[in-house]
Amino acid sequence: MVRLLRLCSIVSLPHRINCKFHHHDVAKGKRLLLSRLYQPRNLWEESPSSLESKSGERTSRSHKLMIKAGLIQPSSPGCFHFLPFTVRSMEKLFRLIDKEMHGIGGQKIDLTNLSPAALWKQSGRWELMGKELFRLADRHNQDYCLGPTHEEAVTHLVSTEGGITYKQLPLLLYQITKKFRDEPRPCFGLLRGREFYMKDMYTFDASEEGAYQTYNEVCNAYSNIFNALGLKFVKVQADTGNIGGKMSHEFQLPANIGQDRLLVCGGCGFAANIETLNADDRDCPSCGGELTETKGIEIGHTFYLGTKYSNTFNTTCDSQPKPLLAEMGCYGIGVTRLLAASIEVLSTEDEIHWPGLIAPYQVCLIPPKKGSKEADAVTVAETLYDDIHSLYHLRDEIVLDDRTQMTIGKRVKEAEMMGYPFVIVVGKKALGSQPLFEVRRQNTGEVQYLSREGVMDCLKNVQVI
Repeated sequence: MVRLLRLCSIVSLPHRINCKFHHHDVAKGKRLLLSRLYQPRNLWEESPSSLESKSGERTSRSHKLMIKAGLIQPSSPGCFHFLPFTVRSMEKLFRLIDKEMHGIGGQKIDLTNLSPAALWKQSGRWELMGKELFRLADRHNQDYCLGPTHEEAVTHLVSTEGGITYKQLPLLLYQITKKFRDEPRPCFGLLRGREFYMKDMYTFDASEEGAYQTYNEVCNAYSNIFNALGLKFVKVQADTGNIGGKMSHEFQLPANIGQDRLLVCGGCGFAANIETLNADDRDCPSCGGELTETKGIEIGHTFYLGTKYSNTFNTTCDSQPKPLLAEMGCYGIGVTRLLAASIEVLSTEDEIHWPGLIAPYQVCLIPPKKGSKEADAVTVAETLYDDIHSLYHLRDEIVLDDRTQMTIGKRVKEAEMMGYPFVIVVGKKALGSQPLFEVRRQNTGEVQYLSREGVMDCLKNVQVI
């Protein structure tokens, strides 16, 4: 304490005042100041060409925007550090997924990422997966891999725990964890990387009929997730690939940057990955109409596995006169890819547009520049901040851009680049007898001048998760 008093006695008066105000603000713990949020100092300075030359990877709109906005930073090819804004958005996406998975009876688990080679050899996929597996050996020369998916692990777990009782049926287990794939050519940022978050669900039923019902319920839940994000997705017939099984569908987001080729019927709505059809056949197998080719980004994939894995690990369900092999399904959402794909299809070349539900923050409030003619409106801005903060659902969703050494115009431009759904500017119109505030809606481009009551009314129905 004595040392602190000595320090305060030797600093200049302005520094002492700022120190006192800053301490009071932190202690108050009420207003979230943009200057306190961790972001790279060279925000928005990286040019697209230098980004591509540095990484050596092919880039996409979402990749460029996320790097320039300080949302992610590359660590190594196909691997990225997630910075605070991205973590907030990802956590919201996790909550949205949790809500839908719990809604159909899903139970959350967390399986180990270090998977014994013995399980993969038992299923036959140790060799089948080839170089995609990150393989390693421990000091005892036991082989492992970093899990790209967990069919073996979860089926073995359920089997060793004694199978599934009839009261537990259908059993839906899921997790949201990091996965690893030794991607030969990582590209497009989070759209194709080596380390990524995935939501993977594994279901167990006692009959084919029950398994198909569960399959449809999970697909409907996936549709709910993508609809909540405002994404125009397509559900397509797909190949089962090295996961195997009896049936598979992909949830695709049409985009020029997509690496999957899709055939879509404008008549009946039939859609398929071109891998599942004769590439030369452009007639719809459902209605005979013409199929149109487009590109897509895969954001979800579902498989009806049958007994492929339950037979290997002897995973059974209670039944009379004897236990039955479980009819299984597995279902994945690439969570980091979904985040990047959303930015890819919704944004412009210069501005990020988030799905409103998962924007890192909903509101950015911009007070006037220090020393400007409107500077007296600072107290009005702080009062408006406190009013918005009093709305329960927005108390953790509003940021005050306190960098008042910068012009309003520059801060507005940066706020629009960052993609806050609502940017509220406190300018000269806030000093009138009936204060008005400039409200900019990022995703529609609409600009309105609203009273304090109008602002509150505008924000009261903003959806958050």
